[in-house]
Amino acid sequence: MPLDNLTDEELASRYREAGNSPTGEQYIDELFRRNYARVGRWCMRFTSDRETAADLAQEVFTKVYQNLASFQGQSKFSTWLFSVARNHCLNVVQANARQATELKADVEEDFLGNLPQQGETPYTMLERASAGKIVSEMLDKSLDDTEKIVFTLHYGDEVPLDTISRLLNLQNASGAKAYIVSAKRKLARVVQQRLAREKNTQ
Repeated sequence: MPLDNLTDEELASRYREAGNSPTGEQYIDELFRRNYARVGRWCMRFTSDRETAADLAQEVFTKVYQNLASFQGQSKFSTWLFSVARNHCLNVVQANARQATELKADVEEDFLGNLPQQGETPYTMLERASAGKIVSEMLDKSLDDTEKIVFTLHYGDEVPLDTISRLLNLQNASGAKAYIVSAKRKLARVVQQRLAREKNTQ
């Protein structure tokens, strides 16, 4: 039977039966050919860069290749495939967010030495100094995990809030915006307290 006449589920089943033989490879090659563009478009939801999306898609299909034996046909192949894609992309995003909050050894300005300009709020001061050690500590101590990831993605990587809501699968009514509001409130309180302490010690 021509490969075009087989469903994705049938291709996956025949690949499992054939194993890593040349016959089996043709089934998985056909699965990839059919689904690569769809996975690539889905990965674009996690990044605005086409090259990065292509890299993510390649990584997703590597995982699919390694784990195809776990697909038992209890759901549609596309459902299983996009579950693999979503989990991989989300893990990458979260890993990048954690790395963005780590202390950078070459920080040149101290957060408290970078005093607010006229009309500048503690929020914008915090955003300008987001690479500093003190800010990193504030993020770790003041925010929960989701708030820290949302805050870092939005202000550190300039990811739009609606994109973050999709990335993290946030189901609350306001999505990522609610976490930004909460994070800003907590951080403003911490910044103001710290500035007050510094003023009192002068």
